[in-house]
Amino acid sequence: MTASGLKFPQGFRAAALAAGIKPSGRTDLSCVVSDAPCVWAFAGTRSTTAAACVTRNREVYAQGGPVRALVVNAGNANAATGQQGARDNAAIAQALGRVLNVDAQAVLTASTGIIGHLLPMDRVLGGLERLPGALGPDALPFASAIMTTDTRPKTAHATLSTGARIVGTAKGSGMIHPDMATMFAFALSDAQVDQAVLRAAFPGIVNRTFNAVTVDGDTSTNDMALVLANGQAGEVDPAEFLTALERVLRDLARQIAADGEGATKLLTVQVTGARSEAEALAAARTCCVSPLLKSAVHGNDPNWGRVIMAVGRSGAAVAIERLTVAVQGIPVFAGKPLPYDAAQVSASMNAPEVVFAVNLGVGNAEGEAWGCDLSAEYVRINADYTT
Repeated sequence: MTASGLKFPQGFRAAALAAGIKPSGRTDLSCVVSDAPCVWAFAGTRSTTAAACVTRNREVYAQGGPVRALVVNAGNANAATGQQGARDNAAIAQALGRVLNVDAQAVLTASTGIIGHLLPMDRVLGGLERLPGALGPDALPFASAIMTTDTRPKTAHATLSTGARIVGTAKGSGMIHPDMATMFAFALSDAQVDQAVLRAAFPGIVNRTFNAVTVDGDTSTNDMALVLANGQAGEVDPAEFLTALERVLRDLARQIAADGEGATKLLTVQVTGARSEAEALAAARTCCVSPLLKSAVHGNDPNWGRVIMAVGRSGAAVAIERLTVAVQGIPVFAGKPLPYDAAQVSASMNAPEVVFAVNLGVGNAEGEAWGCDLSAEYVRINADYTT
C-alpha cells in the first residue's frame, strides 16, 4: 500500500492544514485523535535544552493516564522560548482539547522547526479551531504536514494475524543523532495491549531502531517517539505486536536515514561479533556518523580504513587480529588487508544503499545502524536554513 492510500487504524482520525506558521504556506498544523482512550509509550530527547513539548509530554507520561489526541506544529520548534513558550505549548493542548471535547491532559503536543522563536499563537489557535472539520482516516496529509526539510513523507505499516493494524509516520532529515528516539515518530494501533508491557518493551525497541539512526551527529531539542493503542481491534498476542511494532519503527528509521539532508545514499553498518548489543550499536553508529566515512560513501571510495578508525574510537571492544570488514559483501579486511579489486568495490558502492559488514571478533552480540552519505548539498541546506 502506498502512502497515498494508507489509512490509519480503526478509531483514529487525523487532520492537517496550513495555519501560516511556515512562510512557504504549506501545511504546518495537524492532529490525530482517537475515538477511545489509548494506552501509550513515549521516548523523548535527553537533551538538557529540551523543548516545551517534550517537557510537558514527559510530565503527562509520568502520570500514567490514557491519551486521546496528539497535535503537531511544523516550522517552529518552540524551543529556547522560556516560560512564554511553555505557556503557549500548554495553551495549544487546552485549545485542541476544547474543540475536540477531550481533557487537555489527554492531549500530547509536538513542535518542530526553527529554535528560538515564539509561536505565532493567533495563527495556531485559529488553525486549531478549524482542525476538527478536516478530520479523516487518511495518513498522508498528517505525514506530510509534520515535515520540515524532509523531501518526502515517511510511513510504514503492519497487519497482525488478528487483523489489528499498526501505522507509523515519521519526520526527520537533519539534526539527527538521537539519544532516545528520533525527530518525530508516531505509531498508532487499534490493538488491545497492556500499557505496562508496552512501556517495558518500548525503550529497547527505540534503542534498536531510532537510536541507531544518525545523519549529522546533532541531537534535536524536540526529538520524540510515541506509540498509541486504542484497543478497537481487540486483544492480540503481545509478542507478535511488539515484533510488528519494531518492524514498523525500523522501517521508519531507515527512511529517515535515507532522506538525510543532501543524502544520495543510505549507509548501513552491520556489526557482529560484539561483546554486547550496546557495544555493537555503538560501533555501528560511530561508523555511520563519521564524516570521513560518509564522504567516502558519497564518492564511492572503498576506503575501509575509515571503518577501522571509527570502530576503534567507538568504545566497543575489538580484537583487531580477528576483526573483519566487508563492503557490499566483498571482504576487504580479515585481521590484515585482503586483496580485492578496488574498481569493482567502487562500482558496487554506486548504489542506493551501501552496506558495511563488520565483525569485532570478541563475542556473539550484533547490532545495526543507518546513516547517509555526506554531500555538498547538506552544507548548502544548512547554510541557508534561516536565511
